[in-house]
Parts: sequence; C-alpha cells; structure tokens
Amino acid sequence: MLSPTEPTGAVRAEQPVVAAMYDRLDELTERATRDLARARRAPTAGTPAAQVEREAMVRAYTERLGALASAERRLCFGRLDFTSGGTPVYVGRLSLADEHQVLLLTDWRAPAAEPFYRATSAEPMGVARRRHILLEGRRVSAVEDDVLDLDAVDAARFEGNGALMAALAARRTGRMGDIVATIQAEQDRIIRAPLPGILVVEGGPGCGKTVVGLHRAAYLLYTHRDQIARSGVLVVGPNTLFLRYISQVLPGLGESSAVLATPAQLYPGVEGVPEADDRVAAIKGDLRMAEVVTAAVRNRQRVPDGSRQLLVAGTRIVLTPAMVSAARDRARASRKPHNRARRTFVLALLDRLAQALATARNVDAETNRDVLLGDLRDSPDVRREVNLCWMPLTPEQVVADLFADPDVLAAAAPRLSARERALLARPSGSAWTSADVPLLDEAAELLGEDDEPARRAAAIAASERAAEEEYARGVLQMTGVSGLTAGALIDRYADAGTARRSVVDAALADRAWTYGHIVVDEAQELSQMQWRLLLRRCPSRSMTVVGDLAQASSAAGPRSWAEVFDRQVPGRWSVQALSVNYRTPAPIMALAGAVLRATDAGAAVPSSVRDGEPPRVRAVPDPAALGPTIAEELAGWLTEEGRAAVIVPAQLRAPLARALTGALPRGVLGIGGGALDTRVSLLTVPEAKGLEFDQVIVVEPGAIVATGSRGGHDLYVALTRATSALVVLHVDALPPGFPVTADLAGSVA
Repeated sequence: MLSPTEPTGAVRAEQPVVAAMYDRLDELTERATRDLARARRAPTAGTPAAQVEREAMVRAYTERLGALASAERRLCFGRLDFTSGGTPVYVGRLSLADEHQVLLLTDWRAPAAEPFYRATSAEPMGVARRRHILLEGRRVSAVEDDVLDLDAVDAARFEGNGALMAALAARRTGRMGDIVATIQAEQDRIIRAPLPGILVVEGGPGCGKTVVGLHRAAYLLYTHRDQIARSGVLVVGPNTLFLRYISQVLPGLGESSAVLATPAQLYPGVEGVPEADDRVAAIKGDLRMAEVVTAAVRNRQRVPDGSRQLLVAGTRIVLTPAMVSAARDRARASRKPHNRARRTFVLALLDRLAQALATARNVDAETNRDVLLGDLRDSPDVRREVNLCWMPLTPEQVVADLFADPDVLAAAAPRLSARERALLARPSGSAWTSADVPLLDEAAELLGEDDEPARRAAAIAASERAAEEEYARGVLQMTGVSGLTAGALIDRYADAGTARRSVVDAALADRAWTYGHIVVDEAQELSQMQWRLLLRRCPSRSMTVVGDLAQASSAAGPRSWAEVFDRQVPGRWSVQALSVNYRTPAPIMALAGAVLRATDAGAAVPSSVRDGEPPRVRAVPDPAALGPTIAEELAGWLTEEGRAAVIVPAQLRAPLARALTGALPRGVLGIGGGALDTRVSLLTVPEAKGLEFDQVIVVEPGAIVATGSRGGHDLYVALTRATSALVVLHVDALPPGFPVTADLAGSVA
C-alpha cells in the first residue's frame, strides 16, 4: 500500500523532483544556446549549399530553444502511481531525460501519459493515484490527489478540490489558459482519436471544445509527425481577436508548425471584411455559387456572333464562328483550367487560321507553317480576336465582373432568382468580403495559373543549364575530379543560399498549399462554399471540426452537420459530443438556456459543474444612462483581479465607446481588435465568439436578438462568456421569452 502523505509533506516531497527537472531544462537550454551561437558564428565554405546548411542548423536550434522556453511555465503538472508499484511517471509539457538517459518527465502526448487523463475509478488503467502538481513559477505550491484504487491507497487523508476546479477558478489573462493538466476523460478520448476522417466535436459553451481541438492538433503533430508535420496544421478561428487569444496554446504545447487564419484570410493577398447583409452572405455561401462561378468562367470562352475580317501581313482572311467553336471544344476537352487550356485553344485556332492564310496566299500550309504562324502572331487583328475569345483571367476579374455587371450575372446564374441577383449586385472596386473569399478560391481553381510565362522561363532556364553543364564539364576536366557529374556539381552549388521557408510562411503564401490536418473552431458559422474551400486544402479529409449549432449566428451556416458533410464527404465523418460545461456557473447557464430555448425549442444545453452567483437583470431608464450605469457596474469589478467584457449590439458600440472612454481610467478600456490587452473589453457578439471573461455585462439583449437572422443564438453566445458574474442591462423591453421565472426572480433587479 502507498503511504499517504500530508499535503504539506507532499509538497516538500515533490519540490526536489521538480527542481531537478528545471535544472535539466536549464542545462538543455544553455546547451542549445551555445549550439545556436556556434552555428551563427561558424565559418562556411562560402558556397550556397554551405550557407543553406548553416541556416538550417540555426533554425533547428532556434526552434529547440523556443520549445524549451515554452516549457518553463508549468513544466511538470502530474504524477502517476501504479498499483503494480515501480517508479512513478511524471507528466509534463515535454519529455526530459538526464545525462544517463533516465526519463525524468513524460510528454503529455506520449502513450505512457494517457492514463493521466483517461483513468477513472471505474476503469483505473492500473493507476492507484493520480497526482496533480500545481506550480507557482518553479515552486510546488500544492498537490491534488485523485485516488483511483481504494485498496492501494488510504484516501481518507488526501485533500484538495481537484486541478480542474482550480484552473476554472483562475482569473482570465487575455490569452487562453494552459489546461493540459485538466483535460478530462471525455475530452482526452477525442484528443487521441485516430487521425483519418473528419471528427466533429460538438458541445455547448464552456465544454472545452476549443481546448480539445488545439490539443488534438498538438497530439496529432506529435504522434503522426512523419505524415503531417511537413505540410503542417491549419487552425481556422472566427476572428483575429480569437486567434490572438489562442495564439500561445500550440507553442505552449511544444508545437510551432500550425498556421492560424480566419475564414476571411484563406485566399492569399485578400483579407475580407465582414459581409454587411446576412442575406448576401447566405447566397454567396450556397453551393449553387460553385455553378455560378463555373458558368462565369466558361462564359468568358466566347464564340463571335459572326465572321471577322483579319488583316495578316497584307493578306485578308476570315475568322469564322466555326473555327473558334472547334478550337474551344478542343481546349475544353483537355480538362485543364482556363488559363492553362488557353494555350491549347490558341494553337488549335492558329492551325485553322494558318490553313486559311495558306489558301489565301496559294501556298502549301505545311511547308510554310513557320512563316504563316509568325505572321499570324504578329498580326494585331489576330491578337485582338484571340484575346476577345479566350482571354487570360484572374480570379479577381471574374468575381468582380460577375457582381458589377447585371448581364454577366444573369447569364452565369439562371438558377438564382431576380431578387437574389439584385442582392449580389455591387459596384466594381468594392472591398472584398469574407463571403467573397471562397468564390475567389473557386475561380482560382477553375482558372489555374497562366503557364505561358513559366514556359518561357523554363526554356530560358534550360538554355542556361546547358551552358552551365558545358562549363562544369570543363572545370571537372581541368581539376581531374572523378566520381562527380557536371549536373551534380551544378546542383551542389545551386540556389541563392537562402534557407527554406518555414511551413507556416510557405503555406500562408501558397493558395494551393494542402495541409496534413485542419482544425476548424466555431465551425457552425461556415457556409457550404467555405467548407468547399477547406476540403480543397485537405485532400486527405483529416479534420477536427469544433462547433455548436446552438451558437450559430451566420445565415450561411448549416442547420445540421449532416447538411454539410453528407453532401460533401459522405461516409467520411463522425460526431463526438461534449456534454459538461466546465466554465459557466450554473445560474448563468440557466438564464442562457432559457433564452436559447425560447428561440430554438429543440436546442441542447450543457450541464454546468460549477455553482456561482445568479445573473442580475437591470432596467436602465433611458439610453443616456447606459454609459454611466455600465461604468458604475465596472467600478466594483476594477478593484478585483480579472478581466471584464461589455458585449453590445453593433449600433451601440461607437456611442458607448465614447461614454466609457470618458468614464473609466485611462488605459482600462479596449475596443475590438486591441481588446485583449486591457482590463475591460468592449465587443460586439461576433468579436466575443470563443472568448471568456471573469465578468460580463450584456447590453440591450432585445437589440442583439434583432440584429441578425439568428439573433437568439447571438444572445445565447453573449450570455455564456462569463466565468464568474453576469449583468444584463436594458432600456428597451426584454426580448420575447426572456425569462423572469420563480427560480430566476431573485436575480432580477
């Protein structure tokens, strides 16, 4: 039987063990620092290959130092003792071994650490005791013991309320907290699920969906590094504020090869602004738009409505619709994208024109082919007509023209109603929106790159290569070097000496980049067209999709997961549900759940495990009093630790920002994108998605409900951002169904 230890004794017993781990971390950090400095100073042979090798070493040591630095905070957070006895297993951020390769610490992602998360009293997995080790800096501040085998441990003298509750009670810092140590069994099963296929992680607010998605990304990178590390992991979040919020999680878990982006950033060179009209977003997100973009591209492959007279080096010939139609059919039969198929079209059309030109000149077409084709290419008439029939295009041209010209849109979108087409119309030069991004990507896929410049560059490169090989053969003959070909000599000293870009840099710049795995958070907001884009980015269909349909606010979002995945990846997806709310206190969740059910009677609301203060619903006499009332509520909170949010309808953000800027101490209030760096954040509901705060004030719930097509879901999101206290302020009437029931009556001021 294990000897039970008083908490203070357990802390004393664990301190030297943890101290030894930090000593080893310091040794490895010092060694990596020396290696990095040596790599930077090391002389090279001066060749491009040697420079590339040195920069690769510098990059490797820099990444190693980053991983070691990220492990500084809460290096070790757990210990497993087994019923079979033997050496305990300590669990932490990364694996550490001493100079004799004796394991000091096990990486949380390793199979040996799995029981730390998954063992229960019903299924202890051989674990007698699971100990959570709480650190303040490098000092062990407390331990929390879970006794899983009562026959092996006398549990009577073990204390503590568990690491999970301690983590939930911690104040918010503006960045997602590190809760590796508090992953629960249902979450861990999802994190370690097999790689292939699309795994949908569904759950209400506070269930840890985002935590599961990010830890799953880190786990898969660790476990399947050979398969996915080279192509990386894409993490898609709802807005840039959210991405900043989670930005330290993956590096903190030891991974740095993840690309973070919003749906508006998935087309290189464009960052879409929000779509102002929900109705437009819904149309652009519909899968019918794939047909519209396809038709828009095909409609640019034109056949003239009549014959055209062409002047070619003094000779007149006729371009007929039949010639163009035959060349177009041949180009389309190649099944190449538009810009690449253009070469086939041009060659086929020039063949027919060359025959016409030979007939007009009464010469043999084959014998005089080069002269005929040269004259045709030099003719302005020919170049004009060829371009009018099949012009090289950019995605931006296709989509901009589609919405700017009613006739172009009508021709490409006969399945859209006149009302839908009218909603899509906008002036040329309008800003790109987030709903345009998948349309641009669709157009880019259909157009492909114009490969004519690449062909010319390849021809020049081939000529230069031949000259280099001739020179290299002379060098080898003069030096008498054997066993090395001229080609190998050139390759050895090729490239400009710059190191390869990181996965993140390369992926962000390359629209055609495909990822080993994709994590999508707030997935309920994505349209069918956005899913089409993401599936194109991941041919293996390996995704972790995190969302809650009850929190959906976008009119373009799905009503069910089957609506998305049965349509686009039938048989390749599954759902895992999280049912426990670890974040939101039960009284706040009761209010939020009642509001949600008034909007969506069938919606599932998770069960909260935390108690807390009931929310307060407070009437304000007039709009001018909103600012002072908010400032009054915040005044009490600002004397405490933690962070607060004021969540408002979009139309109230500007006037309330002015009122609160004057009422609050300087530097306290943050608005929109900079809000995470301040004590108080003023946010709209879309900006607050995925975030959490200690205290939350929700202003004018009726206006929030009226703002969008799924306003009741927006209000549910706003009400569930608080981890401690919630106040609802309203001037206008509360929305229909807003509860004032017996169990909530005490919460209404």
